[in-house]
Amino acid sequence: MKLTHLDENDRPKMVDVSTKNETKRIAVASGLITMSQDAYDAIIDNTAKKGPVLQTAVIAAIMGTKKTSELIPMCHPLLLTGINCDIEEKPELPGFKLMVSAKLNGQTGVEMEALTGVSIGLLTIYDMVKAIDKSMVISNVQLESKSGGKSGDFTR
Repeated sequence: MKLTHLDENDRPKMVDVSTKNETKRIAVASGLITMSQDAYDAIIDNTAKKGPVLQTAVIAAIMGTKKTSELIPMCHPLLLTGINCDIEEKPELPGFKLMVSAKLNGQTGVEMEALTGVSIGLLTIYDMVKAIDKSMVISNVQLESKSGGKSGDFTR
């Protein structure tokens, strides 16, 4: 089996997608961050010293989604048509579940963009309350679903 990101001389290359058909592509990813009750309460009560944590995390997730090709070497720069970020409170953990959906009409998928957005959003939460809890854990960053493209649909 030939690897798609190596040329005939085994040098890294970006895959040529110019012959692929444009299709509507959507990817949804999610991840969790668990933390101490004090950190959770500071976020919920909007008393974290660095400002509004969840709002900042949403902006960071959107920015991370848009910057994926600058961070992941073989990702194509994409003309995204939509990005949405939702954060669900998980008081039983305590913590938060962050979800990103990315979409476009294009020749390559948006899974990496959704996953990168989730990762950057969760890292932003960590950064903003690390003074309260350095033991926070980011976990379960995963693709939830994708649609479009040659490989078809996927749902976890």
